[in-house]
Amino acid sequence: MADSLIEADRVRELHRQSGAERWSVSEEVLREAIERSVASRFRDAQGSRGEIARYLDSLQIADLALACGCARGDERAWDHFIREFRPLLYRVADALAPGGPGREIADSLYADLYGLEERGGQRRSLFGYFHGRSTLATWLRSVVAQRVVDRSRELRRLEPLPGHDEAVPALSTGVAAPADPDRARLVGAVQRALSSALAGLEPRARLRLALYYTQDLTLSEIGRALGESEATASRKLAGARKAIREDVERRLRHDARLSAQEVVLAFEHALSDWGFDLRQALPVPPSQGIGRRSFQ
Repeated sequence: MADSLIEADRVRELHRQSGAERWSVSEEVLREAIERSVASRFRDAQGSRGEIARYLDSLQIADLALACGCARGDERAWDHFIREFRPLLYRVADALAPGGPGREIADSLYADLYGLEERGGQRRSLFGYFHGRSTLATWLRSVVAQRVVDRSRELRRLEPLPGHDEAVPALSTGVAAPADPDRARLVGAVQRALSSALAGLEPRARLRLALYYTQDLTLSEIGRALGESEATASRKLAGARKAIREDVERRLRHDARLSAQEVVLAFEHALSDWGFDLRQALPVPPSQGIGRRSFQ
C-alpha cells in the first residue's frame, strides 16, 4: 500500500523537513519508518491518496527522524535524545511514582530504547513502536506510565498511582507540528465519555475521586474523611479508576463509534491536550484547596 501511495518527492520533502541528516538517517530509512506508520494507521482499511496525504501532514516528522537515528545507534542522535529527553523522563517518573522506583524505571528504559535485545540476529529497539502520530514526548510519557503500572502490578502495591505531571512541557524539535484534523473531534469524544462515566459512579465514589484528584488529599486523609482505612481507600480508588477507563473506552467504541486505532489516538491527544484533568468534571468539596492531579 505505502509503496504505491507515497511518492518519492514526498518522502524527499519530509526528509528535508525532519532534519534527518543530522542523525545520519537516509531517505530510505525514513521512508521505511513512514511506511510502518501509515500501515499502523490504516491497519483495518486501505487509505486513499488524499487520506494518506493528510496523515503525512500530521506526522511529527522531526521526532520520527530522531527516533530512527536513535534506533540505528547514531551517537549524535543519542546525545541529543539524552540531553533533551532525560529530564522529561525523570519528571514524569517522579510524578507517577514519587519516592518510589520511578527513576529506576526511567533509567532501565534506555536499554529497551537502544535495543539490547536481539532477535534473528538484529537489535530490536523500542523506538520501532514510535510512529510519529504523537510527539515523542507524549509517547515517552505513555511508555513510562505503562512501565510504572506494570511494576506496581508485579509488586502488588495497594496505593494508587498519581497521574501524569501536567507541568511537563511538550518538547519542541524546532519544526512546527501540523494539526491533526481529527484531534478536536477525538478529544471531545473523550471528554464526553469521561463526563458520562463519572456521572454513572455512585456519589461516594465520585467524592473519593474528588478528594484525591481535586484536593490532593492523601489516602490516609481520605480514609479519615470517609470513615475507612487507608488500604480500603486505595483499593476503591484504584477500582474506580479501572472502571472509569473501561467505561470510557466502551463509550468511545459504541457511542462515538471509534475504531480501536482511533480510541488509542483519542487518549493520546486527550493526554497531550488536557492531561485527563478531572477538576472540571468532579465535584469540588467546599473549604478545600484546589489541587492538580490528573487521571490516567
